[in-house]
Amino acid sequence: MQAILHCDRNWGIGKRNDLMFRLPKDMKFFRTTTTGKVVVMGSNTLLSFPGGKPLKGRTNIVLWPGGDHGRAEEDGFIMVETLAELFSEIAKYPPEDVFVIGGAMMYHTLLPYCDKVYLTKVDADGGAEVFFDNLDKLDNWNMTEESEPQEDNGYTIRFTVYTNSRTLPLEAKDE
Repeated sequence: MQAILHCDRNWGIGKRNDLMFRLPKDMKFFRTTTTGKVVVMGSNTLLSFPGGKPLKGRTNIVLWPGGDHGRAEEDGFIMVETLAELFSEIAKYPPEDVFVIGGAMMYHTLLPYCDKVYLTKVDADGGAEVFFDNLDKLDNWNMTEESEPQEDNGYTIRFTVYTNSRTLPLEAKDE
């Protein structure tokens, strides 16, 4: 399993349940990387999408404690209510096809189980309200790829890949 996202120079990832930047190159990378794959998210991330609809061309798994199961079937996403259910659902797919896409709590909770993070770094301060774990300060995470800087909608970005040297297996149960 891996995570995919962009962050500002302070590891900020969002504000007011939305992205801080509109980055066409980053969005294209996200679409290209996740189309035909499995995306895992929390309920707030799903609700932040246009119309609260799941992403097309992907299997959408949503952790939504106490959620409306009828809506999940109607709208074409898989709803789970606990981490144990989430891990059981994720285990049905090849790990390289599973991408955590938000929000902050999902990233933080699932990061130890990810072997890679595709992180687009934006050289700006987005005024974030929520943050991603600073991978540069975690001894089991190392940047293994970094693109040259490029301009995206007025911002300088770099596409990076971080690799986890101590990925946990998806066997944890709810606490």
